[in-house]
Amino acid sequence: MAAMMQALQMVAWQQPPELRTIAVPEPGPGEVLIKVGGAGLCHSDLHIMHTPGEAMSWALPFTLGHENAGWVEKLGEGASGFAVGDAVIVYGPWGCGQCANCKAGMDNYCQNSVGPTQGGGLGRNGGMAPYLLVPSTRHLVALGSLDPRDAAPLTDAALTSYHAVKRSLPLLGPDSFAVVIGIGGLGQMAVQCLKALSPQTRIFAIDSAPDKRAAALTMGADEALSPETAVEHIKAATNGQGAQLVLDVVGADETLALAAAVGRTLGHITIVGLAGGALPVNFYTVPHECSVCSPYWGSSGELAEVVALAQSGKIKLTTERFALAGALTAYDRLAQGQIAGRAVVTPNG
Repeated sequence: MAAMMQALQMVAWQQPPELRTIAVPEPGPGEVLIKVGGAGLCHSDLHIMHTPGEAMSWALPFTLGHENAGWVEKLGEGASGFAVGDAVIVYGPWGCGQCANCKAGMDNYCQNSVGPTQGGGLGRNGGMAPYLLVPSTRHLVALGSLDPRDAAPLTDAALTSYHAVKRSLPLLGPDSFAVVIGIGGLGQMAVQCLKALSPQTRIFAIDSAPDKRAAALTMGADEALSPETAVEHIKAATNGQGAQLVLDVVGADETLALAAAVGRTLGHITIVGLAGGALPVNFYTVPHECSVCSPYWGSSGELAEVVALAQSGKIKLTTERFALAGALTAYDRLAQGQIAGRAVVTPNG
């Protein structure tokens, strides 16, 4: 008889997930079984819970948890590159592996995906369970001395922020300015990635919560501002020009309007958050030749770069751990804005 385990699964659209008993998977050819150390909770999980099923085109049920790290438990036939016991982090999006983008490590932009890109916790079984089946070792990055229970959010919260910053590095450097709107788990990582990749850039962090503004300063922001005073202050500090890079980690109507107000000619406005707001783009609404972009996640090669930054201490995660039985409570607290950094479920303690 197959071994059984508890898993937090989506079983019906627009309904809370449920803890269910399922079989521990057995790795087939090329696959690898991971003993889950940590599975991060993300606002996109809340989005999945409240989205009509037809918009997702994913079959139910599936286990939540797309920010995953742990230890190699078992290798399927032909799987290589790692040994049992290795600490690893799991690259989240799982593409076809055959198209040009996937071969370049950009499964996040798989050309053969139908509907939203799938991965563990995203239409396929994720890490909110003691064990996670990964389809290929090409989705694994070695963690070295990093603890998987704390490192799990690197695969999304850090990778998404890192990719968003990295694409704009040609605009940054001495005498440059960057703005991060929203200093939750993702925004905290965005500030740190900016400081690590472009230390000479002056960073403005914007959030309505005083504690989050204070956190931004400890993580490398040069100034932390409330939304009410941000536009006037940033315009004055940049001689009326605005910032070369604006990262909106919220994505609501009001934050996108704020982003447009503090951007500059030839700059980048990058939409990272999933709040579903809209930014009208025409000749008058954004600065001239200011690009508006909505990047998605990052590449597996960039995940390795993120892990290296964490290993060197240049980026650090603030995490709060929860047992698997407490995952629903953690999601409730996340929805209410009561998680200081990133909540992480640790199914194996």
